[in-house]
Amino acid sequence: MAREFQRGHKAKISDLTPGTDLYVGVQIGAPGLTFDISCFGLDANEQLSDDRYFIFFNQPKSPEESVQLLGAQAGDTESFRVTLDRVPPHIHKLSFTATIDGAGQMSQVGPGYLRIVAGGEEVARYAFDGSEFSTERAVMLGDFYLKDVWRFAAVGQGFDGGLEALLKNFGGEVAEEEPAAPQQPAQAAAPSFAPPPFAAPAAPGAPAAPQAPQPAPSFGAPAAPAPAPAPVPAPAPPAPAQPVHTAPTLAAPIAPAAPTPPHGAPAAPYGQPPQQPVPPQQPQYGQVPGQTPPHGAPAPYGQPAPAPYGQQQYPQQPYGQQPPMGMPPGGMPPGMPQGVPQGVPQGGAGLEAALQKYRETATGQRWTPQNQQLMRVDLAMGGTPVLARQGSMVMYQGKVDFGYKGAGFSGRMVGNATGQEMQLMRCTGRGQVFLAENGAHLHPIELQGDGICVSAENVLAFDESLQYEVRRIEGHGIPGGALFTMQFQGTGTVVVKTHGVPVVLPVTPTTFADCNAVVAWSAASQVILSSQVRLRRNAYPGHSGETVNLQFRGAPGNFIVVQPYEV
Repeated sequence: MAREFQRGHKAKISDLTPGTDLYVGVQIGAPGLTFDISCFGLDANEQLSDDRYFIFFNQPKSPEESVQLLGAQAGDTESFRVTLDRVPPHIHKLSFTATIDGAGQMSQVGPGYLRIVAGGEEVARYAFDGSEFSTERAVMLGDFYLKDVWRFAAVGQGFDGGLEALLKNFGGEVAEEEPAAPQQPAQAAAPSFAPPPFAAPAAPGAPAAPQAPQPAPSFGAPAAPAPAPAPVPAPAPPAPAQPVHTAPTLAAPIAPAAPTPPHGAPAAPYGQPPQQPVPPQQPQYGQVPGQTPPHGAPAPYGQPAPAPYGQQQYPQQPYGQQPPMGMPPGGMPPGMPQGVPQGVPQGGAGLEAALQKYRETATGQRWTPQNQQLMRVDLAMGGTPVLARQGSMVMYQGKVDFGYKGAGFSGRMVGNATGQEMQLMRCTGRGQVFLAENGAHLHPIELQGDGICVSAENVLAFDESLQYEVRRIEGHGIPGGALFTMQFQGTGTVVVKTHGVPVVLPVTPTTFADCNAVVAWSAASQVILSSQVRLRRNAYPGHSGETVNLQFRGAPGNFIVVQPYEV
């Protein structure tokens, strides 16, 4: 029986089937809409670093054929064959997407699904419909991703834009069609439906010029022998004469003959009539003759407005006449776009390019880092509420409710006694919440049935599905509590905050960490207090400041997280 998935649910492929040769079928449709269903092979950074692993209608398979596009079959709109054990090591995720070809919205789609078939038996199915989307034109349906082992995630994340925007989101490049180069008449071959090119008649008695050989057909068939010259057809009766100009000609008003320019005046540009001298302007009422009006004063009635300060004044041309050579039309200075008032700063491309690197990052995951200090969680994925530190919300989109999460009387008592009390809020609804706190670096840690120990002071948010409790440590100096820490376990994500970029070290028998710098460690690790204080040191004033450390022990695979900061 197939396992039913909801948006945000994940599972190991080995829990669904022991095989690695899988069939992926997608069924999606809407009246009057056409869909392009594709598969993106992404690297560890979720980028399409190799275009050969973009599987779509024009590239139906990967180089080693680990992903193949099979087409519509068995009731599926599109289908793929995925052989996981043949996927190269640099591919860490296979993302299956559907985009609308043309106009339309994902809210128009009917009931659809993405299913996985192994050995002729359907083992997993993720069902969706248009009520889960709005104005999106693309949707990321599901992912095969590599995290120690191959896993499957039902994504169901809408995406604004079509296939081109989705390709750019994954770091791919959209090939733009280059304009065809102008063909040279002497070298280009005339098409088959065109008349023979005109040639000047040969001189009497001159040998005929050899003709250039005709190109062979593109499909490689042998060229046929040259046919005999066809008889020259009789000349057709002359067609009625057509007007030289099909568009109407605008005639300018007849202007009187220009007077002869005075001696020493500059000559008019080549091909242009001589410019008439500008008559002296009549003084305005109340203005002394010969006095220049102040800057910013209104122009006299019927005369053009003066140019802005520091710009050259260009004369207006009569209606229907072209401006002189070197002067733009309309009297606008060179470089100023038409239709834009002078003095207005030009914007657009520069501002958009400057803000491009700060745009929201959408990867189709429930938890998405926007940058090192900002985290976004999509509450609609998975349908599980989120518990976050009070006051950590900086922005949200959609319909989101924030409620107080009380720990109860016993929880407050334990929190006050151990120093592991967390003031939390409960986030529910359908929307995206952005979380941050004091510019700390944020790190989402996904748990798949395993556990992690982290101090309450270093927890920003986590899924409500996780189980958490206070754990006693045989020692002191743990950040946020002298003898205790928090242990999270189950399936979900916990967001850990650090001061600066942390380092993750494997646990060995000789692994020690400063108790004020350690942030988290795997729950299976054994923590032992290590002291370097000796009795004879008490006779000397002061110490090194590193007298108490934590020693970690455990089987291979355990780890600790240390930040470059001491609380």
